[in-house]
Amino acid sequence: MIQKDSTCKAIIDYPCLWLYKVIGADQEKLQQALLEIAGGDMCDISLSNTSRTGKYHCLNFEVTVQSEEERNSIYLALKAHPQVKIVL
Repeated sequence: MIQKDSTCKAIIDYPCLWLYKVIGADQEKLQQALLEIAGGDMCDISLSNTSRTGKYHCLNFEVTVQSEEERNSIYLALKAHPQVKIVL
């Protein structure tokens, strides 16, 4: 459950399931990148959308995070990976 404190910062109860939307050009390579970043942890990867021309693919990457630090670490790893164009 996500609540907000007096500074409007979200209060997240950990551990929790977190969904990242990840966009890249090569669906298979992008999926491999997500598995690498998960590092053997259980995760769910599914196709969310493909661009009209088929050039870009958006994958849902759902993983259980134990803390805010882990959630941010995964985000930064996704953002830094060469197969990833955008992380939401």
